[in-house]
Amino acid sequence: MKPENLRIYLETTLFNFYFDTHPVNAAKHWAVHRLFEKIRQRIYVAYTSFSVTKELSRAEEPKRSKMENLLEEYGIKRLAPVTEADKLAGIYLSQKIIPKKYDADARHIAITTVYGLDYIVSYDFEHIVKDKTIYLTMSANMREGYRPIGIVSPEEEEDAFFQAESPAGSYALEEGSLEGNPFHDE
Repeated sequence: MKPENLRIYLETTLFNFYFDTHPVNAAKHWAVHRLFEKIRQRIYVAYTSFSVTKELSRAEEPKRSKMENLLEEYGIKRLAPVTEADKLAGIYLSQKIIPKKYDADARHIAITTVYGLDYIVSYDFEHIVKDKTIYLTMSANMREGYRPIGIVSPEEEEDAFFQAESPAGSYALEEGSLEGNPFHDE
């Protein structure tokens, strides 16, 4: 699949870093701006969800309005909630792939999966962009009959999008197999 055909899901952290100008976060800020510019150029088709817009609505003004305005400015499409995504997120939580306290993170990955998008892009290194999450959500997705998705940060997006047709990359597993999974006992 050509990079310009990739459909990506933007998780909440990206909208925050778009406006974060603190020097310690400069690299993340500019990586998000480069990603959004590729979206503007229609290199990628970007989606987010009503879960993200709900999270954005909790920010204080004027940042809230600025983050919400990015959706229209960059033509980011919002995906409606679907029962299948809630069910898949429940599986991630029940299997302790993501802690129950962070159910919104499970929902972001599940929405990306159920809608058949190619990648979720996030700066949430605690629960989303994490080897354990990548490996175990891929396994769960395959067991449930979904194809794997890629889970990357903005810095990784370009390399990841150009390397492989399948986001499964080197994590490809036989359906339902946990053999050799370094996280299986966690």
